[in-house]
Amino acid sequence: MSRPLSELHVAVLMGGLSSEREVSLTSGKGCADALEGQVARVSRVDAGRDLAQVLADLKPDVVFNALHGDWGEDGCVQGVLETLNIPYTHSGVLASALSMDKDKCKAVLRAAGVVVPGGGLFDRHAVAAGHVIPPPYVIKPNAEGSSVGVYVVREGEAPIAATGEPSWTYGDLVMVEPFIPGKELCVAVIGDTSGPRALTVTDITPTKGFYDYEAKYAPGGSVHVLPAVLPDHVFEAALRQAELAHVAMGCRGVSRSDFRYDDVKDELVFLEINTQPGMTPTSLVPEQAAYVGMSYQDLVRWIVEDASCPR
Repeated sequence: MSRPLSELHVAVLMGGLSSEREVSLTSGKGCADALEGQVARVSRVDAGRDLAQVLADLKPDVVFNALHGDWGEDGCVQGVLETLNIPYTHSGVLASALSMDKDKCKAVLRAAGVVVPGGGLFDRHAVAAGHVIPPPYVIKPNAEGSSVGVYVVREGEAPIAATGEPSWTYGDLVMVEPFIPGKELCVAVIGDTSGPRALTVTDITPTKGFYDYEAKYAPGGSVHVLPAVLPDHVFEAALRQAELAHVAMGCRGVSRSDFRYDDVKDELVFLEINTQPGMTPTSLVPEQAAYVGMSYQDLVRWIVEDASCPR
């Protein structure tokens, strides 16, 4: 970093245009609050379509991108920031775009040796009309996060009619994957492709149903056990697979990889990678950072310092 953190003007992007707007507002507020007193100036920006002009007027030294979901996390805002030549946190254009597209992400990681689920993309109307793969299976939008628009279809249940309705706004192709029973795991990774470090493994148990939007963000929506109680070889595999995913996708800063572990088949399967993980009070990455001795303020400071380093 060419200048001390205490001299920097940091613009924190939050809110945005996606279905994850409310989560982003919470993440952004937490990050901005953590930076107060650590940097010279914090500008809180509710990112809209005039973002380029807003940032051109503000002239920040660094942008902390706390946006979630499409537009803010899929390479679009990253492209704006590249054009404006403003250093920014988290992954770049290509890594962000690839990671947000679940189908392309799986293709890259499969080639890199990460174990990913079967299934694939199907027309949403076909998914509503019948079982495109044998139940149980999971339906999810191909380019959304925070478990928005996710359904689990169990054996004996009817197809999900919602994917064929006009109110479905998540694209004409949806991802359908076999449901993997067992534990929901996640691993946070910090660093760039030259030296990523996995923090620990968290075992997530929703208090009801599956790990959906409410379970992720509502207080008491899920129970987090960290470090996860797992066989040693599974724990180590989750750490290494998360680091491998971080490198293969070209991520920098912080990422979070999500897995399912079928303890009957002893099979660990990668689900997805999040290039801009949540930074809310119930979020998993700050929790893992605290476990390894990094406070919330320390984590936010490290993310800004990492973004400020010449590349």
